[in-house]
Amino acid sequence: MKSKIGLSLILCLILVTTVSASAGERQPVYDVIRINAAITPPVADYILQSLDRAAKSRSDGLVILLDTPGGLDLAMRDIVKGILGAPLPVIVYVSPSGARAASAGMIITLAAHVAAMAPGTNIGAAHPVGLGIGGGGDKVMMEKVENDAVAYAISIAKQKGRNEEWAERAVRKSESIPADQALSMRVVDFVSQDLHTLFEQLDEREVQVQESKRILKTKGAILRDISMSPREKILTILSDPNIAYILFLLGLAGLYFELAHPGVILPGVIGGISLIMSFFAMQTLPVNYAGIALILFALILFIAEIKIISHGLLTIGGVISLFLGSLLLFDSPEPALRVSLKVMIPTLIIVSAFFVFIVSLVVKAQMRKKHTGPDDLIGAEGIAVTDINEDQGKTFLRGEYWDSWSESPVAKGKKVRVNGVKGMKIQVTQK
Repeated sequence: MKSKIGLSLILCLILVTTVSASAGERQPVYDVIRINAAITPPVADYILQSLDRAAKSRSDGLVILLDTPGGLDLAMRDIVKGILGAPLPVIVYVSPSGARAASAGMIITLAAHVAAMAPGTNIGAAHPVGLGIGGGGDKVMMEKVENDAVAYAISIAKQKGRNEEWAERAVRKSESIPADQALSMRVVDFVSQDLHTLFEQLDEREVQVQESKRILKTKGAILRDISMSPREKILTILSDPNIAYILFLLGLAGLYFELAHPGVILPGVIGGISLIMSFFAMQTLPVNYAGIALILFALILFIAEIKIISHGLLTIGGVISLFLGSLLLFDSPEPALRVSLKVMIPTLIIVSAFFVFIVSLVVKAQMRKKHTGPDDLIGAEGIAVTDINEDQGKTFLRGEYWDSWSESPVAKGKKVRVNGVKGMKIQVTQK
C-alpha cells in the first residue's frame, strides 16, 4: 500500500515538474514587415516605428522582407541608424525570388544583424549617381559624394563582418551580384528558399546586439505580420513620384478650369485637394524647383491665351514648358524616384489636350456674337405695328413691342430692320 502511495507521489511530482517547465518556456515571437517600395521618408518611418513596437512588445526580433530598387540617401541612413542601435536582432531577408536590394537597399541589408537572400535575388548597384539637372553635377562634388558613400558602406560591412572590398566595388563600380555569389563572398549570411527555412538555419546562431552577444531562438517561432496602418499606406503611396506628378497636374488643371469657368466649384475643390497632397508628396521626394517653375509657367501661358489672341502660339509654348517641366520635376538618378515615361507621356497628352480644349472653348465664347444687350438687336428684323416717322412708332420685335423711329417714314405692316438702339428706343429702316 505504501509503495503505491509513493509511486503516485512520484508520478505527481514528475507531472507538476513537466507542467512547470512547459509553462516556463516561452515560444519565441518575431515581428515581420514587408518593404516593396523605394526607400523614402514614409518607408523609413514605418521601419523605425516597427522597430520601436517590436522592442516595446518584447519581440525576439524584427524581420524585414525587402524588395527595393533603392531610394533616398537620408531615408536610408535613418533606417541604418535605427538598425545599428536596435535593442533586438534585425533580420533582413531579400525576397521573394526576383526581388532585389539595390542601392540604398544594399546598405540596409549590410547593416542587418542577419542578412539573407532568396534564390533568384540580387544585391548591389549602390553608386551615387547624379547631382543637379540631368544627373551630371560638379565633378569635385561627385567625388566627395562617392567617397562618402564608399566610407559609409565599408564601415558598416566591417562592423558586421561582411565583405568590405565588395561593398566598395558595389558603390564605386555599381557592381551587383546574385544570391549564391553574395553568400560565397560573405556579403550575406544565408541563402534560404523561404522564411521558414531561414528560421531553421538561424536557430542557436549568435549575433551581436549593441554591446552584448545574443543567441537566436528561432525553432518553432511565431511569426507576427505587422502591416502598414492606413495612414502609413497612404503616405507611402503618395511618396511615389508618379502619383505625386499626376496629383500635381490634376491640381493645376482643376484650378485652371475653375478660373476659366468661375462658379463650377467642384473642379476647384478637387484641384485644391490634389495640389495639397502633391505638395506633401514633394516634401519626401528630390524635387527640382526649375521643373515646378516651368510647369507653373505653362499654366500662366495657358491663362494668357484666354486674354490675348496669339493664334495658338502661347498654347504651344505652354505645352513645351509643361513637357520640359515634367522632365525636370524630380531630380534623382534613381529610376524609382523619377516619373516613369510610361506615366509621363500619356499624362502630358491628356493634360495638354485638356488645356487646349478649355482654351478653345473660352476663345470661341469671346469671339461669338453676343446674344444679350443692345448690340444683339442690331440687324434684327420685325414688323411695324404703327406708322413710324422721325418722332414715334411701334415695332413688334422678338415677341416684344418697341418704341421706334425712322429717318424715312415706314407704313404700318411693313417689315423693318433695326439699325441702332438709343435707350429703350430703336431706330429702324424699311426692309
